[in-house]
Amino acid sequence: MEFPLSRMRRLRANPTIRRMVRETRLTPDHLIYPLFVIHGEGLERPIASMPGVFQYSIDRMIEEARAAHADGIPAVILFGLPAQKDAAGTEAYAEDGIIQRAVTALKNEIPTLLVITDVCLCEYTDHGHCGLLDGEKIDNDTTLPLLAREAVSHALAGADMVAPSDMMDGRVAAIRHALDGKGFADTPILSYAAKFSSAFYGPFRNAADSAPQFGDRKSYQMDPANRRQALREVELDIVEGADLIMVKPALSYLDVIREVRNSFDLPVVAYNVSGEYSMVHAAAERGWVDGEALALEILLSIRRAGADLIITYHAREACRWFA
Repeated sequence: MEFPLSRMRRLRANPTIRRMVRETRLTPDHLIYPLFVIHGEGLERPIASMPGVFQYSIDRMIEEARAAHADGIPAVILFGLPAQKDAAGTEAYAEDGIIQRAVTALKNEIPTLLVITDVCLCEYTDHGHCGLLDGEKIDNDTTLPLLAREAVSHALAGADMVAPSDMMDGRVAAIRHALDGKGFADTPILSYAAKFSSAFYGPFRNAADSAPQFGDRKSYQMDPANRRQALREVELDIVEGADLIMVKPALSYLDVIREVRNSFDLPVVAYNVSGEYSMVHAAAERGWVDGEALALEILLSIRRAGADLIITYHAREACRWFA
């Protein structure tokens, strides 16, 4: 039917009807909250490039996680900063490593909170790369046993889910085999399946002290120009045993999120990364944008593109905005 019989504005006339016919929902259940964990006690260090985000010692991390859970956030994902770094990233898979200790403490204190752990070596290596080196080249195959060992150590500590972010070929299969062999067949793997080499990661590398000391990560993270290749990466990880799949970053890769959602039946996670978060706060602090409205619009766009879950630093403030 044509105008005037067809009037699209009828279903936009007031807040109640807009809410009732809304196609895409965004609630705390869709959010995963990232936390940075450091050694020490009573520490809450602000991250200059990420307003409102902190590095927490384990005791303060528990307080923050408890408050987030009370807000309605169902899950956190942990990133650790080690006491010392070396070429092999030893603390990544140490029994008493920062993440292993943090996981055990969280599960003891907040058992209903879902705890996800990032599985990678970059925060723990003195060279800042995500795998072992052969000269200045990343040695994919010798890295796999260490990633598997790291994932098992997280599961032993009590992690509910492990999330490999390294982008080594074959790492999902290696981790799945190692977990199954140690009695953790029920531990899900959230794979950073389509992780692009992105300028949006800059603030995170400050927060996690994980910038590479030479070169870049373009030989193992994806080229931002490649959409079809992202589908291949996702397909391979599913074949290897991934239970959930991730696209990272989110905002500049909404087309990839939609392609993945249309092509595969697994839950899709998108990472609303540090650069996306920091740009909103920087613009809001200058009065250029309405930060709350912009952040919620971005999160809604990620959901609308097809993400089932969103990892976001906006998680706690978004819960306050929902309320």
